[in-house]
Amino acid sequence: MTNSGTIRTGIGGWVFDAWNESFYPPKLAKTKHLHYAGSQLRTIEVNGTYYGSQKPATFAKWAADVPDRFLFSLKASRYCTNRKVLAEAEPSISKFLN
Repeated sequence: MTNSGTIRTGIGGWVFDAWNESFYPPKLAKTKHLHYAGSQLRTIEVNGTYYGSQKPATFAKWAADVPDRFLFSLKASRYCTNRKVLAEAEPSISKFLN
């Protein structure tokens, strides 16, 4: 049996002060970090979705900052993943997916 698929590599987020002059060009405005990262990589995980819901306008702005065919990976909300009883996460998972 042969399985095939696509493996993508990227980074977990794009807002890291330590990268200000090691990954990002010197003096690049923080508002340009996603655009620059998107020009260097094909996928980035969105850490902000772990901490709270995002507005549709925010997703649209992010999408406009990266090239076509770029892929965002959304980190599940902490209310979905950080539970003593993971089986009780269904309401939080439904909210995250809707």
